Amino acid sequence: MPKKAPEKIGSVLRVPLSQIHPHPQNPFAVRDDSAMQELKESVSAIARPRAEGGYELIAGHRRKYACEQAEQDSMPVIVLNLNDDEAVIQLVDSNIQREDILPSERARAYKMKMEAIKRQGARTDLTSPNISAKFRSDDSVGEKDCISGDTVRNYISLNNLTPPLMRMVDEKKIALTPAYQLAVLSTQEQELLVETMSSEQATPSLSQAQRMRKLSQSGELNEDTMLSIMMEQKKPVKNDITLSGEKLRKYFPRSYSPMQMEAVIFKLLESWQRKRQHDKSR
Repeated sequence: MPKKAPEKIGSVLRVPLSQIHPHPQNPFAVRDDSAMQELKESVSAIARPRAEGGYELIAGHRRKYACEQAEQDSMPVIVLNLNDDEAVIQLVDSNIQREDILPSERARAYKMKMEAIKRQGARTDLTSPNISAKFRSDDSVGEKDCISGDTVRNYISLNNLTPPLMRMVDEKKIALTPAYQLAVLSTQEQELLVETMSSEQATPSLSQAQRMRKLSQSGELNEDTMLSIMMEQKKPVKNDITLSGEKLRKYFPRSYSPMQMEAVIFKLLESWQRKRQHDKSR
């Protein structure tokens, strides 16, 4: 990467959008959601100089899209002199706390960051009996987000899912905890599972996924054993929430009817949702 003028590094420049190029490994999709419009007025993006000219975007892919939709021809960019690993870590850290991230995006992002940290020299020796005293790279990945190394490893394991199963996880047709178990299955076993789920019109529970994993590890998972597991009926999961009228009553005037109380509650929830969307776009 060629060195740029020293006064440009660390400064905020107004860069033409035509000179700003996406990071080639960006794991986060740019979605035209309700928060997109607010981004065009938000803080500067982060980029680094490109060897081919122009700038490689590190943080601000959604912001650039918002500027394009607003027909702006430039945007403010903080130019930093980052190497490849520093750029990956900055890219992940700048986006990973968004609430709208899909499991597949989070899985790819954590894997990218862990590999970058390892290349930077993180201690990853797993043979020491004092392993708990070591600061492993997966622990380092989760530290900024206040999540455990186990959670990071679980997300990274999702990269082993075949595309059809990964789409089902993204679409919440398969829950995360069963998905972690299914990620251990071979490609052939996962393909067989997709066919079995289609024929049975069912998705595996955590218990079913755990049994499939054990059978896979022992070499006993096949069409018959998988079908036998998937033919079991799962107990329906209840998602109903009951709010006690007695507990709610203290927040409302006595003259309010249950319908009026419900209307106020939903109005407050909509306001709360808008605030969360606004906070996410910052």
